[in-house]
Amino acid sequence: MNKSSKIYVAGHKGLVGSAIMRKLQLEGYTNLIIRSKNDLDLTRQSDVEGFFAKERPEYVFLAAAKVGGIVANNTYPAEFIYSNLIIQTNIIHASYKYNIKKLLFLGSSCIYPKFAPQPMKEEYLLTGALEATNEPYAVAKIAGLKMCQSYNRQYGSNFISVMPTNLYGPNDNFDLNNSHVLPALIRKFYEAKLETQQSVTLWGTGSPCREFLFADDLANACLFLMLSYDENEIVNIGTGKDITIEEVAGIIKDVIGYKGEVLWDDTKPDGTPRKLLDVTKINELGWQARTSLEEGIKKTYTWYAETY
Repeated sequence: MNKSSKIYVAGHKGLVGSAIMRKLQLEGYTNLIIRSKNDLDLTRQSDVEGFFAKERPEYVFLAAAKVGGIVANNTYPAEFIYSNLIIQTNIIHASYKYNIKKLLFLGSSCIYPKFAPQPMKEEYLLTGALEATNEPYAVAKIAGLKMCQSYNRQYGSNFISVMPTNLYGPNDNFDLNNSHVLPALIRKFYEAKLETQQSVTLWGTGSPCREFLFADDLANACLFLMLSYDENEIVNIGTGKDITIEEVAGIIKDVIGYKGEVLWDDTKPDGTPRKLLDVTKINELGWQARTSLEEGIKKTYTWYAETY
């Protein structure tokens, strides 16, 4: 892939896609193809194939997906499995049909079993039951990576799959009804500070451990793998470090400068007790995360405050 290669970033406005766009532009890639939802409906196979037939991209970053937190996954399970299955199926098949040189598929750490040994190695996939709250999304992502592997085996394509840990950063979803935990915490503490609330009530016990990766670090890893990795096996992308939700809340509270009390509603679900990826593989390939959690939260909070 060179600087003038024709590169399609699917989902360029989202958290991951926008970070990939920033990275590609920063590195001098000039021939980037993007389409908004209004211009290209990725759930319609004929539209996707028409787009590929006309534009003939050489490389594809498949970052388009329907994503959300526990509430969204519980409320809209049919939408999560349908949208993700059909979007990724249309793009992967069109990429094969129109002979793209390489595709990178973005999966998720939720593909691993709920009680997988920690940290989670790539080989733990499909060794146990999934977390019930996001099973439809996880099943869709598993289908996507298996589709990539199957096309590689049968057709000799070069479709690689990466499994990022929990992500955050600019262009994240801050809607309290369907966002992930970190952006939801930023919004809650920010609004509590603006409204001088005496306390903030957060879901669960605060005890689950999570690993968080800044979106721009993920973009860096995706470009690194697009340029250097051609194997059929999946690759975890993360920091290799986790932290309790309570500790994350404390960092965000301090960064925003909220002075009130933090309360926990233990009648609400915690989700998976721990999710930490084993990142030995990508570290041995030559990549490591660079952005500390506090630095990433500061950048994300600054973007949120300026944007909203």
